[in-house]
Amino acid sequence: MNGDKKGTLALYWAASCGGCEIAVLALNEKILDVAALFDIVFWPVAVDAKVHDVEQMADGSIDVCLFNGGIRTSEQEYMAQLLRRKSKVLVAFGSCAHEGCIPGLANASDRRHIFATVYHNNPSTENPDGIEPQHKTPMPEGDLHLPVFYDTLRTLGQTVAVDYYLPGCPPEVERIWDAITAIVGGQLPPAGSVLGVDTTVCQECPRVRNEKKIKKFYRPWEIIPDDTTCLLEQGLLCCGIATRAGCGAKCPRVNSSCIGCYGPNDGVHDYGARLMTALASMIDSNDPEEIDSIIRQGIPDPIGSFYRFSLAGSQLRRSNRSTNGNPPDARRLHDGH
Repeated sequence: MNGDKKGTLALYWAASCGGCEIAVLALNEKILDVAALFDIVFWPVAVDAKVHDVEQMADGSIDVCLFNGGIRTSEQEYMAQLLRRKSKVLVAFGSCAHEGCIPGLANASDRRHIFATVYHNNPSTENPDGIEPQHKTPMPEGDLHLPVFYDTLRTLGQTVAVDYYLPGCPPEVERIWDAITAIVGGQLPPAGSVLGVDTTVCQECPRVRNEKKIKKFYRPWEIIPDDTTCLLEQGLLCCGIATRAGCGAKCPRVNSSCIGCYGPNDGVHDYGARLMTALASMIDSNDPEEIDSIIRQGIPDPIGSFYRFSLAGSQLRRSNRSTNGNPPDARRLHDGH
């Protein structure tokens, strides 16, 4: 961005909780600085602009788009493709767009099992006719359409080319502002980079670290940790050892373990594998049976523990379940099966 002319900014919310939208507002008075730097041309949660308006824009006419959320439906895929065409800089904003985050844990199942749980086998659901959402429903006034619900949730980067990644669930306000000023000032790293610090949460954590030898992992409700010792050394699964810094170690500072929302550092291709490798070196046993017992009793949910934020973006990507016999990474179910 050059000169005194204001830039143009778009924000979009796909498969995510909406926390990233709130994080932008958490800029507080700096939101006025954002308004001084950019005209917001598309932000469905806050601005009355329509998809049709974006479709009419010239390609590349949006300077920056902060796109949060993974790609779960055909509508979200279309919006990702549309905003990619219209944007000079597309930022995967937050963990859902970056790695899939909590919505990506649905990749441990598939469309058929998800629909069975939501619309049939649920004590809070009353659906005697077994109705499920259909992509097309004929009506006297014409066909009604709903987006296709895909078998696999994809990250933004698995769907379109992404210029930069801003991790976090949600990104911390300071990192959002750093990204905005870097974009405005032309101080961005090479395309494809993660905007953040390439070190670990442990390096930001003030807790005292000694030699890590773990004989037992505790669930968070089983112990009250002390305020000063490394949480991992106290037997709590703290993911800071494998997680990118940038949050200021806010969770460990209040006696809560890091859960890994900032994802991996540069050069790490699979966050879960990196975390498992780090933990394996700390278990104080050479007995395979004892090691297995320590893990099974203390970490009963390995996918939710090691891939809580990164399953969709990992090398695993999803389970081997498949709705219709296709390979598990089949990305589209346009036929509605």
